[in-house]
This record gives sequence, structure tokens and C-alpha cells, in this order.
Amino acid sequence: MAKFLSDEWMIEAEKIREELSGDAAAPAHKVRMNMVIEGCPEGIGTDGRVDAHMDTSEGQLRMDVGHLDAPELTVTLDYDTAKAIFVDQNPQAGMQAFMAGKIKVQGDMTKLMAMQQGAPDAAQRAIAERIKSITD
Repeated sequence: MAKFLSDEWMIEAEKIREELSGDAAAPAHKVRMNMVIEGCPEGIGTDGRVDAHMDTSEGQLRMDVGHLDAPELTVTLDYDTAKAIFVDQNPQAGMQAFMAGKIKVQGDMTKLMAMQQGAPDAAQRAIAERIKSITD
């Protein structure tokens, strides 16, 4: 088990995505998104912050640390909300946090809204479940 967004977690999550992504449908929406995740536990990120990105522009989900050049949007959110969205696959947590002002968006908000629509296919659900199983 690894803490969400730790170096170990990022490596293991990528291995899972690579192993199972061949069966997954291409993401429904293409987006290049930077994320600033604040309030991270000790040992995660720098000074409690992780700069990361998510990129689906090439037909597969890629998530890694560091920021992309020329993202379509940048989302700033807290660690617990990010974990609820990405690990627990709880889009309602994201919507509630957004409505409460806990998520800030710069750039093309329509890209973020489009990502909220549609259910993941069976392979994407399997990837999410495996990633959840490695997370503290």
C-alpha cells in the first residue's frame, strides 16, 4: 500500500494503467490539464504541494508529476478531494468541492465539465479498482 501521490504510488499506478490500458476504450474527451494539489500529508510533494498533470490528448490517460507546457486548464484542489476523485472515483465529491469553492479552475472549464459526463468502461473501472487497492 502506498500513499496517494507518493512517488511509489505514482510508479505503481502507472504500471497498472500500462498493464490494463490495452483493453480500455480511448478516453471520451481529450484534455491537457495541470493540477496543483495542496494540503498533502508529510512526505508527499514539496511543502505539502504536488504539481501534477493529466493528459488524454493521445488517446490514453497519462498522469504524472510536473506540469505540462500549454495546458488547456489548471485545477487547484486539496489532497482529500483529489483522492476522492481519482482513487475513490467519486465525481460527487468533486462537484461538492467545486460548489464550496475548494476547487479553482483556470482555463477552459468546459474541458473539466466534459470529463464529468459518461460512465467509464469496464476496463477503466478495473484500472480504478486496482489503483484503489494499492492506495493507503
